[in-house]
Amino acid sequence: MTKTTSTARTRTSAPVLGTRALNRATLDRQLLLRRSPLSAQAAVEHLLGLQAQNVKPPYYALAARLAGFDPEALSQLMADREAVRIVTMRSTIHTHTAADALTLRPLVQAARDRELVTFRKGLTGVDLDRLAAISRELVEAEPRTMKQLGQALLAEWPDADPLALSVAARCRLPLVQVTPRGLWGRSGQVALTTAEHWLGRPAVPAPAPDATVLRYLAAFGPASVKDMQTWAGLTRLRETFERLRPQLITFRDENGVELFDLPDVSRPDADTPAPPRFLPEFDNLLLSHADRSRVVPAAFKGRAWQGNQAHRTLLVDGFLAGVWRPEGEVLTIEPFGTKVPAASWGGVGKPAAGKSGETGSG
Repeated sequence: MTKTTSTARTRTSAPVLGTRALNRATLDRQLLLRRSPLSAQAAVEHLLGLQAQNVKPPYYALAARLAGFDPEALSQLMADREAVRIVTMRSTIHTHTAADALTLRPLVQAARDRELVTFRKGLTGVDLDRLAAISRELVEAEPRTMKQLGQALLAEWPDADPLALSVAARCRLPLVQVTPRGLWGRSGQVALTTAEHWLGRPAVPAPAPDATVLRYLAAFGPASVKDMQTWAGLTRLRETFERLRPQLITFRDENGVELFDLPDVSRPDADTPAPPRFLPEFDNLLLSHADRSRVVPAAFKGRAWQGNQAHRTLLVDGFLAGVWRPEGEVLTIEPFGTKVPAASWGGVGKPAAGKSGETGSG
């Protein structure tokens, strides 16, 4: 029997995980079945970062996941340069630990290079290697906004588009947002410098994706190859999964898609209770799988978005059930027709309020 035939037979005979079983497994990995005693730093590391297009979402995300979470815990990590805001997966801003900022960003560099295709007309005649070198000198001399960086680069390429120049710099270099941007209860414009300069650590070569695949499964599994590619914004990860296959176990979803998982992690019973949870806009739970049906019922597909804007979302029984928004000290909830038994609210806990006066999720 050939290896290919054996692998194909294994795939078709793998156990099936229903939608609710997948939901409970993913919620467990995401620290959403019960609040975790992990520290803010350990949680950010376990989750491989927190989606952070806006300032508040990382705080809301941890408030929904950690027992007794104090927003100052994450804010202090950023002030101490142990966590940073940087463009990584899916070309979006994430809050990462310092160590992950220096390893995950090189891992997705190829995707950042592809992003420049959109701006090629504004970069005619621009030497991208020279642009990266000049940009590094500029932002390490002093943090600069994207507008300031683009204007400074016009001195070298006066016929180029300044926006394209600044985007090219952000794509070619691991640029982090310096504080006070991102601190709880404070504000600041987006000013950038290199991760190496801000963190005082050297750059690292792009790692093989193997370790990140295992970490992704620990935080988001069970998952397919396409699921991880969706999360990372990368392609051609099949070879890595095949290389790791002997270390993994496999399942199928109800559509027959092969799912990979770690052999020694929890997969709770499908009937495990899942308390309501308030999640921020752009929470990675809703963005990190090609097939989002494990969290988003078919009837509510697209309800968490309006144009390019994501809503803050409410989970009931583990699934998307509504949206919410803070209004002073009150949470206004708009359910999608789902009736929540009063007893189900016991797991929500007290809202997390900070110096900004906004109210966060339990």
